[in-house]
Amino acid sequence: MNSQLRLLNWQNISSMEGRENLGADMPVMVYRLMQYGMFDQLADDYSPEIAKDIIRGAGRRVGIAVCENALDKSVNLSAFVGQLQKLLKDLKIGILKIEEINVEESEFLLTVAEDLDCSGLPLLEETICYYDEGFIAGVLEFYTGKVFSVKEIDCWATGDRVCRFRAILK
Repeated sequence: MNSQLRLLNWQNISSMEGRENLGADMPVMVYRLMQYGMFDQLADDYSPEIAKDIIRGAGRRVGIAVCENALDKSVNLSAFVGQLQKLLKDLKIGILKIEEINVEESEFLLTVAEDLDCSGLPLLEETICYYDEGFIAGVLEFYTGKVFSVKEIDCWATGDRVCRFRAILK
């Protein structure tokens, strides 16, 4: 097998050839089966912390790829966020809201309602949206050219009804 195989490119993910009958939509359950199955396998093979880091890293890559291919970086921050909100809603990933922006500190507080990763889950012992943390970090990195650390501070899985993330400049 080619160790340089890279599957994350827009042509691979946007092509619906061969899905003439089933189309582009799939149930949330199928997405979660894939994501949670990968997480559990990585946690078993390495550790839960390494699994979280790998899932965050994948989210970061996807956040950057989505921005490169679907969003206009040349617009002001408000317009960029508007594009991102529309895209996330159209793709049924979640409903993004920016709660606070501290420009001086390069800090963002945002929420995602109806989050694809966790909305509807039973109570768990911790926040679980590691992929979202990475995705948001990738989006912010793409737009600003700076690296951000993103931490989920509220999650459906811990009893909240939105996922809330704090992003700070690394």
